[in-house]
Amino acid sequence: MTEPMPALTLNGRVDGTFVVEAAAVESTARPELLLTYAGVVGDRHEGLVRPSGAREPWYPRGTPMRNERQLSILSAEELAEIAATLSLPQILGEWVGANLILSGIPHLTRLPPRSLMLFPSGATIRIDGDNDPCRKTGRTIAAQFPGRDDIEFGFVKAAMGKRGLVGWVEREGAIRTGDAVKVRTWRQASYPG
Repeated sequence: MTEPMPALTLNGRVDGTFVVEAAAVESTARPELLLTYAGVVGDRHEGLVRPSGAREPWYPRGTPMRNERQLSILSAEELAEIAATLSLPQILGEWVGANLILSGIPHLTRLPPRSLMLFPSGATIRIDGDNDPCRKTGRTIAAQFPGRDDIEFGFVKAAMGKRGLVGWVEREGAIRTGDAVKVRTWRQASYPG
């Protein structure tokens, strides 16, 4: 049996706030997000429930379930690493459907489930888990770089373990670009499975 990992408190910064307004992958920058228990007001992922999809093969597709994917949270540092791997000058949060771009949190995508993100307004996000990269996002990035047909599939490989997190609103409030964020992890034991 391995020793449990201790609880941690990490400090970072909100570099960008975004809303996904339509069925597309891209998001639009906003100076602030208003969070309710249903998610980001005006975002296409807003809602207390969502239909199951390919990520939940244990349910018939379209089964109503708790929406644990209300927000998409990415790391500025990890996006820069993905861009460098793909030989791109940058990858913007808008291109990958981000709601939040954070900086200063090492290995953001590896934060464990149940971690809390606390913001100055009192808004709190509970992390559900990491967000696997997909071709659809790769295609959106590739559209920014005509002639780079390698990006659609290349993104999936380059972004594995760096695609950010999904979470849901535990406490309502506003999040603004420039806000501080405090991340609290829980004491974690490795599952011996």
